Amino acid sequence: MSLFLVVTVALLITLLLMMVRLALGPTVFDRLQAANAIGTVAMLLLAAIGFLQGRPDFLDLALVYGLLNIVGTIAVLKFFKHGDLGEGVVAGADGAGKNAAGASHTPPVER
Repeated sequence: MSLFLVVTVALLITLLLMMVRLALGPTVFDRLQAANAIGTVAMLLLAAIGFLQGRPDFLDLALVYGLLNIVGTIAVLKFFKHGDLGEGVVAGADGAGKNAAGASHTPPVER
């Protein structure tokens, strides 16, 4: 039995454990960490399966999937921190601005 086959089976077991963590995680951040880990394991699985089948183009797919995983995780964390992903507010000379929909936006007052 090939070493890469053993690694692939171990990654599949890890993927199943992460899915359990995703379903049972006590907080949203535990679930987010599990989702990020699932993305990482999926990237490793793509690379291992590509090697087992002799298809090096799977490595390119794995790298792109890894980059999308990072961007998605950052977007979700930004959403949890700020409550939205941004409205594109353009500030004027007085510090106030308008968003893309034309609604007025006044910056918070610091105390």
